[in-house]
Amino acid sequence: MARKLPPLNALRAFEAAGRHQSFSRAAEELGVSHSAISRHVRGLEDRLNVQLFRDLPRGLALSPDGAAYLAQVSPALDAIADATEGLSERPKGTVTINSEPLFATKWLVPRLGDFSQAYPEIDVRLEASRHLADVARYEADLAIRFVHPGGAYPGAELISDAPLYPFAAPGVVDLPLCAPADLLNYPLLRDRTNGTWGVWFEKAGGVALQDVPQFTWRMSSVLAVEAAIAGQGVLLVSAEVVAGEVAAGRLVRVSDIGFREGGYHLIRTEGVLRRKPVRIFREWLMAQSAQWRSGQSLS
Repeated sequence: MARKLPPLNALRAFEAAGRHQSFSRAAEELGVSHSAISRHVRGLEDRLNVQLFRDLPRGLALSPDGAAYLAQVSPALDAIADATEGLSERPKGTVTINSEPLFATKWLVPRLGDFSQAYPEIDVRLEASRHLADVARYEADLAIRFVHPGGAYPGAELISDAPLYPFAAPGVVDLPLCAPADLLNYPLLRDRTNGTWGVWFEKAGGVALQDVPQFTWRMSSVLAVEAAIAGQGVLLVSAEVVAGEVAAGRLVRVSDIGFREGGYHLIRTEGVLRRKPVRIFREWLMAQSAQWRSGQSLS
């Protein structure tokens, strides 16, 4: 029995518009005009005799029928794409990653050259942003976020939960420290999300919480690392994101006392791994970061 299928172009237009909740963004993704997307979607609605979208005062949204249809059409198109990619010996395609700026800048970017050399046919598009992309709506294939204890994202995988240590530029701190309290003699840098100096001193011992300096100004994590490199103070930061700076001699760890306070996680939908380029990138990322996951020594 012949399958009753709507035109593929109409399905692609509907699926892209449904993911983005926008005809304009769907048109940009598919490289066609806004009117072409609208024409395909309206034609599909006429063919199916259902309303797939609802017009809103600002934009549009899927109707209940449209949402149910999208939930089945997206995986089907993913499966077709994966089957097509499987015919090629070398995987081809695009992987879009949304990452926190510090991890993107200091950890991921320095390693992307190795990935591109191994998989030149895979185009990696990296966005460094504090805004978490909605992977369920395909704003990105993969997202990377630091998750604090007690936080959770559905489908998240641990990339790294490397310990936090104090780091400074060479010569800023007189080493070795006689006691953890010696760090109170130096400027202590703090980024916008890191309020852990009190925790570090508590674990290190010898300093009462009320004696830890109160911070009246903070900077972004990327700027905080740059300030430490410039010799402006001591920064408490997870070891993996400054590993390159330590290897290059721009930062040194000024104490062996460290602790874990959450970790970077990979956030994705289950279905996105049906695409071979995304699956390959995820496997590469997890292999690259294996040494920074739990079970590693704090020494």
